[in-house]
Amino acid sequence: MAAAEENSALFPIFVLTMIALPLVPYTFVNLYLTFRKKSQNINCRCSVCFRSGKYRKSIFRRISNFSTYSNLTVLLLWVVVVLLSFYIKHINTEIQIFEPFSILGLEPGVSEPEIKKAYRKLSILYHPDKNPDPEANKYFIDYISKAYQALTDPISRENFEKYGHPDGRQGIQMGIALPQFLLNIDGASGGILLLGIVGVCIILPLTIAVIYLSRSSKYTGNYVMHHTMYAYYHFMKPSLAPSKVMEVFIRAAEYMEIPVRRTDEESLQKLFVLVRSELNLDLRNIRQEQAKFWKQHPALVKSELLIQAHLTRETAELSPYLQQDFKKMLALAPRLLEELIKMAIIPRTQQGHGWLRPAIGVVELSQSMIQAVPLSARKATGGSSEGYGPFLQLPHFTESVKVRSFQDFREMKQQERAELLTQFAGFSDAEAQDVEIVLEMMPSILIDLTCETEGEEGIQEGDIVTMQAWITLRRWNDSIRALPHAPYFPYEKEENFWLLLADASSNDVWMSQKVNFMDEATAIIAASKAIQELKEGSGASAKEIKIAVKEAINRVKSGSRLVMGKFQAPSEGNYNLTSYCLCDAWIGCDAKSNVKLKVLKRTRAGTRNIVSTDEVPSLEDGAEDEDEEGDDEYDDDYESEYSEDDEDVRGKDAQGAVADGSVHDDAKGSSSDGGSESDEN
Repeated sequence: MAAAEENSALFPIFVLTMIALPLVPYTFVNLYLTFRKKSQNINCRCSVCFRSGKYRKSIFRRISNFSTYSNLTVLLLWVVVVLLSFYIKHINTEIQIFEPFSILGLEPGVSEPEIKKAYRKLSILYHPDKNPDPEANKYFIDYISKAYQALTDPISRENFEKYGHPDGRQGIQMGIALPQFLLNIDGASGGILLLGIVGVCIILPLTIAVIYLSRSSKYTGNYVMHHTMYAYYHFMKPSLAPSKVMEVFIRAAEYMEIPVRRTDEESLQKLFVLVRSELNLDLRNIRQEQAKFWKQHPALVKSELLIQAHLTRETAELSPYLQQDFKKMLALAPRLLEELIKMAIIPRTQQGHGWLRPAIGVVELSQSMIQAVPLSARKATGGSSEGYGPFLQLPHFTESVKVRSFQDFREMKQQERAELLTQFAGFSDAEAQDVEIVLEMMPSILIDLTCETEGEEGIQEGDIVTMQAWITLRRWNDSIRALPHAPYFPYEKEENFWLLLADASSNDVWMSQKVNFMDEATAIIAASKAIQELKEGSGASAKEIKIAVKEAINRVKSGSRLVMGKFQAPSEGNYNLTSYCLCDAWIGCDAKSNVKLKVLKRTRAGTRNIVSTDEVPSLEDGAEDEDEEGDDEYDDDYESEYSEDDEDVRGKDAQGAVADGSVHDDAKGSSSDGGSESDEN
């Protein structure tokens, strides 16, 4: 009985230990990450972003941000820990040591008459004949009588002196820290114990496994539904026009599951009138085009109208239900667009190349989504090849404000720019200062790219070519990590850059890699490992490897990221490639540079892991050939800011100095907004 009570008393301690072991480190790690994030303020500080309330944390918003499932679970567990600690503190779980002199209230070494006298006094208080209380009776039998016996009976005293107890040697008792009612196997609680064992050991793991498998079978690792990936892969075309990317984007299964209510019809009709000019309807057959638009699946109609409302900034009149759906769509948009980019650059051809034009179109759509700029504003107008879109991402700018091209605007001196805005555009000093704040945050990208065959001179057909690119980010405010100015996008969005090595003439993407400047520690580890492996493969000494790794770490800390990849050299010839570094959050901040690659005829013995065409993923049925209508759609649509001039797409017959079997970057830091792209000749 005593052992069972002891086990019951130890059960709260056991539960407290099992909860505290994972809870304490998890809490400290999350607190560290939270305070670290708050200490580094990387969001925009302009007045437009402040008024949007995106980064202003009201008490309700703080509670909403805190009220996540994980945070509430941690809070609940800490409440349990506090209650268990309070309970354990107030129960007697300590094993009492048998001390007969202390029990009788005597000092060690007293005489036997004094022992009898103390025993008689305690008998008056605790003897069953004098005190009917059961607890007093138990205390008298278990402690007072045994203490008196241990000090007066010769045998009991001998046992106490040898073993510390008047009854002699005591056996070791072992138990488990479970409540007493669960240990009563013979009683009715035996079924409860069995049920608990079955539930914890069998049912709970099976439930977790079923939930995990059902979710993993529905979603990818990026929390995008598999049906979305299938749709994106099927509808992606090699010459997909930038404006037609929207039609593929809205086919996400996540958007198709958003309910279409009858009460939404009136609001959607009004929204259609506001965004009709952005829907690419043929004005010559406007009635037929409108009827065709409304005959689409209701979810597609609703999704496109809501996204166009965001791009045109016409969301103020949305009903409360449409506002909820609209915010849900924007929350899903960044990761859906990322997967859509991957579907464009995934190997499609026999050479393992992706498609350039749809990849650029998806990035342009991502930029417009984050900055809430209509795609029509990206159309070239007048002497500006990038259109008016880049200006609309700046605070206080509207289409009525007429200034020179965006690249020239950025390159102006601050004083000249302020005079232009205040005197000719009608901006106040505060509004002009907001523009400067955003311009200081906008990134400028430099590309330093080389391609070579490790351990060999020149590049021959069939070689495995190693591409090494250093992407360097610069801002006027000298910061590296920053969240883009995006007051109309209600969620925080990190800047991501996509490095594409492509042949614009054939629409092929040879290499692609996502680049992020937010995590410096991870970038240092990746760059150090890559440089070390590269130098070891080239036979460099330990000292040379150490110097190269140190230099790479310094470059990463100064705002550069290393991108490395391998591709198989094509057949003999000269190739005019282009390296693109595309930002998914800013308009007009992309960079590109010309890369000339000469591949020589194979003279070295052996082959260099030539990839069989059977190993390259093939297209699904229906996505292999592009119909003529798709080509016409691209030609009739607005010109992308990356569209090549005739002299830039001459392919491998283009003129220019090319070193034998080598490759070089013709314009390391050229920007797509008017930066230098001149050859080194």
